Amino acid sequence: MPAETLTTDKNPFKGRKYIRGVGRRKSASATAQLYVRGSGKFVVNKRELIKYFSRADLADIARAALGALGGDKTYDFNVSVSGGGSHGQAEAIRLAVARALLAHEEDSRPALRAAGYISVDRRVKERKKPGKKRARRSPQWSKR
Repeated sequence: MPAETLTTDKNPFKGRKYIRGVGRRKSASATAQLYVRGSGKFVVNKRELIKYFSRADLADIARAALGALGGDKTYDFNVSVSGGGSHGQAEAIRLAVARALLAHEEDSRPALRAAGYISVDRRVKERKKPGKKRARRSPQWSKR
């Protein structure tokens, strides 16, 4: 079993009360559990955030909603995410974390709204149409 998984005898999140937030982006879906009195842990699919995303910019995207609030409060997050690619998963995590923070303290709405973290981006890949090469790309026209 990999060393980076959180499969110890005592699960740090077990038995604690949490606030849930759900976020979706493209075909990725994330559920974030916010634990109020925490130590700053951010766990994604039983791995630390930095170890889950191989690129640091994706980890920054996932953690961005906390940065919009100033980062003076310590929360623990346990996130489960599935589907999509890594960038879509990072943005789904960001929306889930922002919604959990909104459920905890409603007065953080202006800061999160100004940063654009509670706006839902509904763009998804358009389906391929019959007679086309892709969704809109037509076959090359030949006069003769």
